[in-house]
Amino acid sequence: MNKSHTPGPDQASRSATGMSRRDSLKLGAASAVAAGLGLAPSQQAQAEDVPPGPPTAPWTMPLTVMRPKKPVAELLPPPTREAGPKEAGRAPHQIWGEPPHALYRIVVKEGQHSFHPNLPTQTIRGYDGTFPGPCIVSRYDEAALVRFVNQIDPYAVGFGSPEISVHLHNLHCASESDGFAGDYWGTLRHGPGLTRAGNYKDHLFMNYYAGFSTDPNGVGDPREALGTLWFHDHRMDYTEQNVYRGMIGSYILFDEIDSGNENDPNPQALRLPSGVGTYDQVLMISDVQFDASGNMVFNPMSENKGHLGNKITVNGKIQPYFRVQRRKYRFRFVDASVARFYEFYLMNGTNSEDFQYIANDGNLLEAPLTMNRVRLAPGERSDIVIDFSKYPLGTKLYLVNRLAMKDGRGPEGLVSRGTEVLRFDVAANPTTPDNSRVPERLREQPPIDLSQVTKRRFWDFDKKNSMWAVNSELFDVEKPAAVIPKGSTEIWTLQGHGSWFHPIHIHMEEFRILSRNGKAPPPHERGRKDVVALAPDERVEVLIKFRDFTGKYVMHCHNLSHEDHAMMIRFDVV
Repeated sequence: MNKSHTPGPDQASRSATGMSRRDSLKLGAASAVAAGLGLAPSQQAQAEDVPPGPPTAPWTMPLTVMRPKKPVAELLPPPTREAGPKEAGRAPHQIWGEPPHALYRIVVKEGQHSFHPNLPTQTIRGYDGTFPGPCIVSRYDEAALVRFVNQIDPYAVGFGSPEISVHLHNLHCASESDGFAGDYWGTLRHGPGLTRAGNYKDHLFMNYYAGFSTDPNGVGDPREALGTLWFHDHRMDYTEQNVYRGMIGSYILFDEIDSGNENDPNPQALRLPSGVGTYDQVLMISDVQFDASGNMVFNPMSENKGHLGNKITVNGKIQPYFRVQRRKYRFRFVDASVARFYEFYLMNGTNSEDFQYIANDGNLLEAPLTMNRVRLAPGERSDIVIDFSKYPLGTKLYLVNRLAMKDGRGPEGLVSRGTEVLRFDVAANPTTPDNSRVPERLREQPPIDLSQVTKRRFWDFDKKNSMWAVNSELFDVEKPAAVIPKGSTEIWTLQGHGSWFHPIHIHMEEFRILSRNGKAPPPHERGRKDVVALAPDERVEVLIKFRDFTGKYVMHCHNLSHEDHAMMIRFDVV
């Protein structure tokens, strides 16, 4: 692999102090605690590792609605298969032919953001300078090329890194566009996975169904369509800090089945509630820690259990309200927190209301489930449909998190009242007839065929010398822990330990959960997934295929402090 001759942040730190950030943490420098960080309980977020934070009045501002970002007519300089002269030194795009259907330009930069009127405006680093970043809406078989332009000052101070690596979480895509942890870059420095720094980097998302390269028709398997995706930073050693500071955004995919049109005359169309930003809403949920003066804080040298906030935000706002019509809505939940698990209930007074649960990790289930809760680990997604026609005008319903966490180890259990994070105000009758529906059947799943399995692998998630490890090894960005032939089908056993939860995310391909401690997974986890929450001492078996693309990918814990402190492996598909 071509190595950089310009110092990255870790190299620069080593030359100045004699040790890298990771080495210093390994040797115990994490005992340093930033001013203002204590061990008091937080009522709003039910955590013991952070102070309660300043008071904020609830329901003072509307929910920020995620509307589709508009593509641009052209990019200058024009995209090319090989990296352009001023582009970060990526590998050539594995597929290159007709021009992409849509072009996008996203500028990664600092911006000013208000989480709440009672708090000071904060300086965040985000996609297009917003928190959260934009929402891209695309369709299968319509390629999208997204140019990420890095305008963060390479000498910027404060937590986080000015070098970035953007990962589109859950997309089946080529390695050079996946956001490999070592493919970080800025205008001055770059990671070992790239050949040079640059002003921008082009990511090509073909939006093909998995299996397209072996399908005689070149289409792939529509049963493996994805729906709710999100993108976030994945810079090695700094993912937690960059994500926490605002580098998150959403990406929605439609096809002829989940078509995004509730009036679609196509008999195959599901006609789910539609219109991204209208009756189809993205809810990106993240918790933020504020000090007594209301400023967003993060201590990168604190113990690496996992960072918890004292305020929960929905689309970047603390306890917003959302006015709805008396009709059906689709809500796409994204746990964009760096460590916090959630369990949400829809409360009407003291009653917990039912809704239709239609997708896990953004993948439609075979049939909807009637449920009254949504459980999410960091990185997980769930889609639900709420029918507000059941409620009279003036009704107020609350989305409540009842899952307590006192520190980054994982959830402690349910509390009786919980934290209200979003209020739904039933404010109007439908302006047009509600032709949406939730049919009895959603998307067929591919059968599980164990006769195709070519290899089994075992992955053990535990601690080693106060660092997080996989199979007792720390992450090696330049050495693959597994080399996998393209086209393989494997069973991976994931083993947890101790008193820690680890939400495990595998890049490139989705998987099917075969068992949890020898038992079948619950109904909502029987579809395709890309994150599995590994409970303490739990053993999970998953079936996974490796198709269509080659290159370097990763598997890691999505408690991003665990990831940054080496609980990650590289695997190469060849």
